[in-house]
Amino acid sequence: MVVDDHPMWRDGVARDLADEGFEVVATADSVDRATRLAPASRPDVVLMDMHLPDGTGAVATGAVIAGSPGARVLILSASDERDDVLEAIKAGATGYLVKSAQKSELIAAVRATADGQPVFTPGLAGLVLGEYRRMARSPEPDAPALTERETEVLRHVAKGLSSRQVAERLSISPRTVENHIGATLRKLQLGNRVELARYAMEHGLS
Repeated sequence: MVVDDHPMWRDGVARDLADEGFEVVATADSVDRATRLAPASRPDVVLMDMHLPDGTGAVATGAVIAGSPGARVLILSASDERDDVLEAIKAGATGYLVKSAQKSELIAAVRATADGQPVFTPGLAGLVLGEYRRMARSPEPDAPALTERETEVLRHVAKGLSSRQVAERLSISPRTVENHIGATLRKLQLGNRVELARYAMEHGLS
C-alpha cells in the first residue's frame, strides 16, 4: 500500500512497484483513509509519507499496524529531520527512506522491508542509533542478560544485516546466527527481527 497525499508522486511510486512485480493492493492520501484501507487490503509493506493532510505519518503508522498487525511500514518522506525519523521509528516503522532515493534503492528497500530487515537512508541509521544511545538508561536490575556473542549479533542485526552477512562478519555459520537470534528473542520476549532491531536502538547498541 502506498500512502501519500501527492497524486503524481503516489501514482508514480505505485507504477514503479507494479513494474517490478509487486502487487499494489491499495493507495491512500490521508491518515484516515490509510487506517480504513489497511485491514481490508492486508498489505505486507506500507510505504508511508510523513506529512499527511490529517496527521503525521507516525500517527498513521501506529494506526495501520494496530489494524493490520502483519504490515511492515517503510517511511518514504521528503523530510530527514531528526524528530520525524525518531517519531516514525517509535510508532513502529521498520525503516525510513528519503524521497531523493533512486528507484533501485526504493525497490531494494521494499524487498528488505518485506523480509523484516530495518532499512534507512545512509546517515539516518546513525542518527537513530546515536539518539537512542544518548537516551538509553541503565538496564533494570532484572533485565535479561545477553551473552557477549548474542550482543554482538544483535548489534549487526540492528544495522539491517542478513543472517548470512552477520555470519560472514563473525566467521560463524548462518545457522549459528539464527540460533543466537532465536535465543535473544526468547530472552527479551520479542516477536521478530524488527522488534529486535528496535530494542537495539532503544538500548544504544550499534
